[in-house]
This record gives sequence, structure tokens and C-alpha cells, in this order.
Amino acid sequence: MLRLLTLIVALVATPALAAPRVAIKTTLGTIVVELAEKQAPITTKNFLHYVEAGKFDGTDFYRAARSPSAPQFGLIQGGIDHNMRRAFFSIDHEPTSKTGLKHLDGTISMARNAPGTAMGDFFICVGAQPSLDARGQYPGYAAFGHVVSGMGVVKKILAAPTWIGRGRGAMKNQVIKQRIPIISAKRIQ
Repeated sequence: MLRLLTLIVALVATPALAAPRVAIKTTLGTIVVELAEKQAPITTKNFLHYVEAGKFDGTDFYRAARSPSAPQFGLIQGGIDHNMRRAFFSIDHEPTSKTGLKHLDGTISMARNAPGTAMGDFFICVGAQPSLDARGQYPGYAAFGHVVSGMGVVKKILAAPTWIGRGRGAMKNQVIKQRIPIISAKRIQ
């Protein structure tokens, strides 16, 4: 009985493991994201692999996709920008229909061309973006965390001037003229 009581006290006294956090330091300030490791383990592990290998250090935010009707909303995109020398293998897609996560204000999600092609590019939502969530046959994007501090920095990046007429496909008119450098991305406790 004493042994059982000791075990119960030990379990209650042991703090729950906190969700991993990453500080993304840019020239405009720092963005801190908390990762949803339990809901999106594959995507979180991938992002942390890039962080721990220093693959995001010296990259930048290169895309500001503003809503045409409400330019204060949209998303910013950064990371390795398809630089294969910085890339690890692509990962399996974790749709929001599986994880239960949603693309809300401050959500961080993986950029990809098609499901199963995400590597080292990510985006952060400014305002809710339900069109990025999986539904029906549409696979959506893999949300895996949210901003806990630095949304002011995210909004400054979203407001950065973009090249009109440049970029292809979904990135047309969304390429930032003076990319915002990511000085470092480090895991914090």
C-alpha cells in the first residue's frame, strides 16, 4: 500500500511534458511557436528536425499572401524555399481532418505542392483560414502548432511590399521584395 501511495504521489508531482516551443528570430523581431506534438507528431518531428539541424538559420520569409478583400489577413511563408541542399526527405501528410487542428489566427502549417511533399517550408496564418483545412476530398494543409508570441512581427512581414506581376501560380504577386531574414530558429523550454 505504501508503495502504491508513493507511486501516486510521484505521478502527481511530475509535471506534464510541455509542448515544444521554437523561437524564430528574424530581423523584425522574434516569433515563438508552440508545436502540437500530440496531434501532429509527424509534422512536428519534421519541423524540429530542421530546427535542430540549423536548416532554417540564414533562410527567410519570402511570401506575403494578403487577402484581396482584407489585406490585413492572409499568410506569410518562409523556410528553405525549395533549396534541396537544405532539404530532408518529404513527409507523410497529416490533414487537419486527422489531427483536429484548424487554420486559425496564428496557426503554423507546412507548405507543400501536393500531399506527401512537405519538407522545409512553412507558413503562419493571420486571421482564420478555413479554406486550408481538409474537407471531403480536399486534403488541406498540415497545421502543427500556433504562435504564442510575436504576432506583431508576423503582421509586419505580411505587410511587406511584394513584387506585382512576379511569382507563378499561387505565389503570383506574393513574393516579398526585400525578403525578411530568419537569423535563427531554436528550440526553447
